Amino acid sequence: MSLEIQQREHEGIIILDLKGRLTVGQEATTFRERMQKLLPAGLNSIILNMEHVDYVDSTGLGALVMCFTSVQKAGGKVKLLNLTRRSIELLVMTKLSTIFEIFGDEQDAINSFFPEREIKRFDILNFVKQMKEE
Repeated sequence: MSLEIQQREHEGIIILDLKGRLTVGQEATTFRERMQKLLPAGLNSIILNMEHVDYVDSTGLGALVMCFTSVQKAGGKVKLLNLTRRSIELLVMTKLSTIFEIFGDEQDAINSFFPEREIKRFDILNFVKQMKEE
């Protein structure tokens, strides 16, 4: 299944709704190309909604890290939203959960770009604890 990317905007934040697989080949290339188009336009407050991403491989992880680094260098931020259990496990195993801000609620992810707003981040420690109990 190829990667589909729908772009929308809310309160000046770009939300990319990803659907499919983020893997080696055309999928990772499609993702990188879309990200490279956003930054020159000054669009550097980005939420990646990964609710419908059913698989991420090492190349996909590399594309996410490239996205994070490029946006950070441009003075922006990338937040992850609605990760599947498998994607969360992958981020925890690779320690990438320590660099990405992860959210389970879209409004919390949007609010995280505004310091004066209250937010609730995804509780990664509780997730890891539950994984160990299973």
